[in-house]
Amino acid sequence: MAEYIRVSALNALARRVLETCDPLNNLIVCGEISNFTRHSKSGHLYFTLKDEQSSVKTVMFRDKARLLGFAPQNGMLVLVYGRATLYERDGAFQVYAEYMRPFGAGAAQMAFDALRKKLEAEGLFDPARKRPLPPMPRCIGVVTSKTGAALQDVCHVIGRRWPLTKLLLAPVNVQGLEAEQSILDGIHALDADTRPDLILVTRGGGSKEDLWVFNSERIARAVSQCRKPVVSAVGHEIDYTILDYVADLRAPTPSAAAEVCVPDIRQVRQNLFILRQNIQKNMQSRLQMCYNNLNVLAPQRALAAQKAALEGRAKALQDVAEAVKSANITQMRQKDLALRTAAAMAESLSPYGVLARGYTIVRDKSGHCRSVGQLKSGQCITIQGADAAASCTVNQVDSFSPEETS
Repeated sequence: MAEYIRVSALNALARRVLETCDPLNNLIVCGEISNFTRHSKSGHLYFTLKDEQSSVKTVMFRDKARLLGFAPQNGMLVLVYGRATLYERDGAFQVYAEYMRPFGAGAAQMAFDALRKKLEAEGLFDPARKRPLPPMPRCIGVVTSKTGAALQDVCHVIGRRWPLTKLLLAPVNVQGLEAEQSILDGIHALDADTRPDLILVTRGGGSKEDLWVFNSERIARAVSQCRKPVVSAVGHEIDYTILDYVADLRAPTPSAAAEVCVPDIRQVRQNLFILRQNIQKNMQSRLQMCYNNLNVLAPQRALAAQKAALEGRAKALQDVAEAVKSANITQMRQKDLALRTAAAMAESLSPYGVLARGYTIVRDKSGHCRSVGQLKSGQCITIQGADAAASCTVNQVDSFSPEETS
């Protein structure tokens, strides 16, 4: 009897044969999606790839499916990157998809439009969230291939326009299966670094398939969450990617991006020269204006000084007049008091005062006052009192001593 093997062994052997065949481990399969199913619990994708003659079952597991930048649909023509194997339980030949992207203008555009509408609805394209670029960046982080022409263009333009700016390169793959994660890592690294003032994500021209990685939803969300401004320059002027809509500024080419990221040193020098001239002219104009104003104000200041001097002298004269007036008043009061005192004294010594007290004055014919001892018998005299006078004749003059009078 011939030797036999079990079905499970056959399927296992077939699987080993398939998985050790190098061409089947690095496949790019083009086909149309049909019987598409997304498992609600596991998140795995199950579908069939077909063309006009054949079909093959395909599986994309959740960890790969969540990285897709578009929504697969039945009837969509796609390129599937992966490997062929055998599902041992059912003996089913199938493809394990590692990566997938739309293929052909219609499918690619449909996926592009669907993602663009989704992100636009979330506000990732809102102009209000666009940040201005720093006018004179000290350092620019560049996310691109270290061997590509885009890096050389950026270095040449920035070195010519503004050599003061340093470039910090995050070397990445810009196409292929690992490009998406590589670009993501580069963006995150430069955003976390404190040196760059802005980030430039760029690559040179290519086909739409070559540029498709820049339509990744993960890259778009990473750029929208960057703390630093991001400039996008992918392909040529006619090429638009999702990254262009999310970035703070889109440039048509790498060279154009370098130009908008830094100023032109020649223009800055020209502006500084013009500014210096304007400052000098302004200073001269102001000096001339001040000189003219000084010439106008000089006579006025002289008159003002004279007026101030006259006012000072008038004030001094007024103070002297007040002092003289006060001294005169004081002197008049003193003289008046002295006069009153002298008048009182004179009045106390006046003979009329004595007469008023009842005394009399004896006068001879010539009007001279005479004492009693000077009188003679038979002499005519006048005796004057306070309010009357009497003419008399002396009959007898008697002399007596002071003791007798007492």
